[in-house]
Amino acid sequence: MNKIKSILTVILLSPLSSVFAAGNEEILDSVMKTMIVITLLMIAFVLWLAFVYSEKNDSEGKLFLEPFRKLIAFLDRSAPLDKEQEMLLDHNYDGIRELDNRVPPWFQILFYGTIIWAAGYLINYHVIGDGQVQLNEYKYEIEQANLQREILIKSGAFINEETVSFVDDAATLSEGKEIFVKNCASCHGQNGEGLIGPNLTDDYWIHGGGIKNIFKTIKYGVPQKGMISWESQLEPKKIQAVASYIITLYGTNPPNPKAPEGELWNENKPEGNKGA
Repeated sequence: MNKIKSILTVILLSPLSSVFAAGNEEILDSVMKTMIVITLLMIAFVLWLAFVYSEKNDSEGKLFLEPFRKLIAFLDRSAPLDKEQEMLLDHNYDGIRELDNRVPPWFQILFYGTIIWAAGYLINYHVIGDGQVQLNEYKYEIEQANLQREILIKSGAFINEETVSFVDDAATLSEGKEIFVKNCASCHGQNGEGLIGPNLTDDYWIHGGGIKNIFKTIKYGVPQKGMISWESQLEPKKIQAVASYIITLYGTNPPNPKAPEGELWNENKPEGNKGA
C-alpha cells in the first residue's frame, strides 16, 4: 500500500507539490488519499465498461443501463393499488387496517446510503488513516496557531508598554536613530539636547524614565504639551527601536543642553536602562 501511495503521489500530485510546500504534509496526505480513492473508482468503472462491451454488441446501451434499472427496481418495489387488498394484515385498530407495504424508496436510498457512507468513512479514517481525526485537527490547529504567533512576535504585535524591553543591537539602534532624527529632532534636538521638548540626555524626566515609560510616552504622546501620539504612525517594534535609542543618549552631554525639567529619575534600573 505504501508503494502504491508513493507512485500515485508522484504521478498525480507532483504538479501540486509547490502549493503544499513549507510543511503542509497533512494537507498533502489528505489530498493523496482522496486521489487514490477517485483513481480506484475510475479503474473499477473502466473495468466494468470493458467487461460489458468486450463480448456484447450493445450499441443502444441496454446492457450499460441494465444495472441501474435493476437498482431502481430493487429500491422501488411497492405494490400496485389493485393488489392492496391482498396485502391487508389482520391487525385492526378502530377500523384502521394495516398494509404490509414496503418502505418508501427515498427512505431506502437514505438507509443504504448511510451504510455506504459508513463503509467509506471506516476505510478512510480507520484503515487508510489512523482514526485520530479530532486529535490530528487539534495538532494542525496548534501548529497553525504557533506559526501565527511567531509571525506576530516577529512583527512586534505583542510589544507594548508592559512587555517592551531595551534592545541594544546595532541594527535596532540605527533604525531608532533614523526615526528620532526624522520625527523627534525638531522638538528634542538632533542630539537629544532639548529644544521645544525636554532634554533627553540628563537625569530628569517629566513622564518617567526607563524603557517602559519612554515607550508609553511615544506611543500615546502628550497632547497637552503638543506631542502627538505615534501609535498610529509607528508600529510597536519601531517605537521600541526609537525608545532604545533614546536610552543611549543618556550622559552624552551634547552642546547647548536645555535645563533639566521634571523630576529626578532615581529608580533602581536594570542593565540597559541606566540613566533613562
